[in-house]
Amino acid sequence: MQDLEKYILRIADSTLIISHRLSEWCSKGPTLEEDIALANISLDLLGRANALLEYSAKINGNKTANDLAFRRDDREFYNFQLCEQENGHFGDTIIRQFLYDCFSLLFFQELSKSKDETLSAISIKSLKEIKYHLRHTHNWVIRLGDGTETSNQKIQESLNKIWKFTGEFFETDDVDKKIIENKIGVDNKKLKKDWDSLVDKVLTEAKLKKPEDKDMITGSKEGIHTGLLENILSEMQCLPRAYPDAKW
Repeated sequence: MQDLEKYILRIADSTLIISHRLSEWCSKGPTLEEDIALANISLDLLGRANALLEYSAKINGNKTANDLAFRRDDREFYNFQLCEQENGHFGDTIIRQFLYDCFSLLFFQELSKSKDETLSAISIKSLKEIKYHLRHTHNWVIRLGDGTETSNQKIQESLNKIWKFTGEFFETDDVDKKIIENKIGVDNKKLKKDWDSLVDKVLTEAKLKKPEDKDMITGSKEGIHTGLLENILSEMQCLPRAYPDAKW
């Protein structure tokens, strides 16, 4: 697998999997307005994932975007493990999405400067959506954190539970280094300070305590997952695998 192809797949996979997780809220949102909002955010993410998968497939030359989405096993996916975590209650979903949105904003701001024109174009388009996504989750974190004693307690527990997966945002390996050297990719390590600042500001306003960076989970860049991804793919890939020659 080419380094650029793998680099793009890592971005696409995180986007695709968290999109699928959000789609599971459809018809189950706490209010009608929020149900629609989560569905729209999920669709934005799905569109971004599709654009990235199509570009990765073009580089591969022998696969389509559908092949990459529906005909890879869990060990062939490279999404952040945070993205595959279960929705749980509404606070679990919001804090997961908020932390991902903060990273996405910083990451795609840098990727928009990429020497690769396709990645730059996808990033510029994505940033318009990400700013809305972050505003949405930012507001909910504050509403829940600075709400009732119960809502504060529940979203603090959500934050404590998901925090160990955020370390993967800032990992780099040999693939990243090669892409960065070619002025195509983003040095994720350099995003950590600004990400902390974004997150800290909101958590302070929400009266939430930031967890410590300890016992952090790693491994997604090598296709290692929590076990939840296999269940997601079983559902997501069911029809395409059952009817591989069908036209959708």
